Amino acid sequence: MDFNLINVGIADYAVSTSPDILRTILGSCVGICLFDKEKKIGGLSHIMLPELKFKSSIKKYADSAIPSMLEEMLTAKARRDKIVAKIVGGSKMFQVSDNSLMGEIGRNNVVKVKEVLNKLGLSIIAEDVGGDYGRTVDFYLETGELRIRSIGRNEKII
Repeated sequence: MDFNLINVGIADYAVSTSPDILRTILGSCVGICLFDKEKKIGGLSHIMLPELKFKSSIKKYADSAIPSMLEEMLTAKARRDKIVAKIVGGSKMFQVSDNSLMGEIGRNNVVKVKEVLNKLGLSIIAEDVGGDYGRTVDFYLETGELRIRSIGRNEKII
């Protein structure tokens, strides 16, 4: 099968169709996978922070990247009523004092992602969030399957 492996960098997203595979590497950032199983159209967003507060790339923030990626999927003919979400990441990657904002980035990202998806009416059907380790995620647009690899852990499929 001929496919493209599309690497999604930090503060970016990509939308594509089957049989392509979207890949990203996550720590405290959160990966949001949106998928229309019937049309086999998917998007993967790698968000860094919860909210757009400064003049910057909209792809960096949960509250702006997710709606933008959804619109791109709809333009590609995905059906909104068929789109579901899976989320990954949001780890606590740094050992810091309990009241430090750095220690809460992952958790805050997950909370905001869930809030934005809920507001958009998109159901989260699977998640692998939290912990204190990084993840490499491959999103298979043929099936909607996410393969998650982490150093020292078994591969997880959601």
